[in-house]
Amino acid sequence: MVNPAVIASLEPYTAIGVTILLAIAAAVGALAVAHGLGPKRGGPVKDSPYESGMPIAQDTARRFNLRFYLVALLFLLFDVEVVFLWPWAQAYYAAATGSAAPVVLDGGQAAGKGFLLIGMGLFFGLLVFGLAYEWLRGAFRWNQ
Repeated sequence: MVNPAVIASLEPYTAIGVTILLAIAAAVGALAVAHGLGPKRGGPVKDSPYESGMPIAQDTARRFNLRFYLVALLFLLFDVEVVFLWPWAQAYYAAATGSAAPVVLDGGQAAGKGFLLIGMGLFFGLLVFGLAYEWLRGAFRWNQ
């Protein structure tokens, strides 16, 4: 038997669930209609890969330089840093000015601005250390 309190706590999420189910149903329905009503012609020209009207001149599985992937990973690293930095900035502003609800720790006391500053300093320091490590290892040298 399901606890009624659990059902009541999930009630605000029903609209999100229904929206997700409707989006999935619309996508599956569109694919089914396209498959059922679409033309079924085939052939060697129709089934060949299309490269802007040009015949394929080389192997499509060629190797890319690893530096492209490294730059992409470094971009993701610093992009995620901004994602973590934004909520911290709001919490730090609330702690420094007292204008909003403070961040409450496990013990029940509010986190002070010094605690938040040290925590972000450690996080930011770790990322700067990673950047310096990659720099010293030559991740940004393109002429090698």
